[in-house]
Amino acid sequence: MRVNSKLIDCRGLACPLPVIETKKAIEAGGDERILIIVDNNAACENVSRFAINGGCKVDVNEKDGNYHLEITLPGNKVEERDSLPRGKNIEEGSTAGKVYFITTNSLGQGSTDLGDVLMKSLMITLTQQDPPVALLFLNAGVYLAIEGSPVWEQLMDLAHKGTKILVCGTCLKYYKLDGKSAMGTISNMLEVNTWLTGPHQVITIG
Repeated sequence: MRVNSKLIDCRGLACPLPVIETKKAIEAGGDERILIIVDNNAACENVSRFAINGGCKVDVNEKDGNYHLEITLPGNKVEERDSLPRGKNIEEGSTAGKVYFITTNSLGQGSTDLGDVLMKSLMITLTQQDPPVALLFLNAGVYLAIEGSPVWEQLMDLAHKGTKILVCGTCLKYYKLDGKSAMGTISNMLEVNTWLTGPHQVITIG
C-alpha cells in the first residue's frame, strides 16, 4: 500500500518557523507521513514535542549534523485534518481578541542579543496565528515600530491583517525618533489607556 509523504527542509530557519512549517504540513491534509529536516537540537525538540502533543508518532535520525524527523499521523488524525474548514486553527491559544502592550525592544531579562532574537521570534509567531486586535508600543518598545527595525516586516504583515498598531508620540520624541517613519498610528496616553481598559485581554511585554 502506497503511503503519501511530504519532505520539508527547515534547515536555516529560526525558531519558531520549523514548528510553524510542521503545523502547516499537518493541517494541509493528504499526507500520512511528513519528513522534517532541521539543523539544530532545539528545533528538533520543539518539532518533536509539537507533533507528539498532536497525537503523532515521531522517529528522529541524526545525519551529517542534521536531524531528520519522520512524523507519522494516526488514521483518525488524517481524517480530522482533511475535514477541517479552511482558515481554522487546530491548536488552542489563538491571539484573536488580545492586545499586546509592548514597553521594551528586547524580550526578557539577561542577554540583550538573546532578547532581540526572542522578540523577533514572538513577532513571527504572532504573524502565524489569528492576528491580535492591537499592538501598543511605549517607552523603548517604540524602537520596534521604526522603519528598519528587526521586526518591521512582521509588523507590516500584522497591519495588513488588520492589527491596529499604536506608537507613543511622547516616547518617540524622548528617544529622538520623531523624525523617522513609524508603523501605524502615532498615539497618546489617553488612547493607549482606552485600549488597556477596554474589553480585550491585555498581554504586557516588558
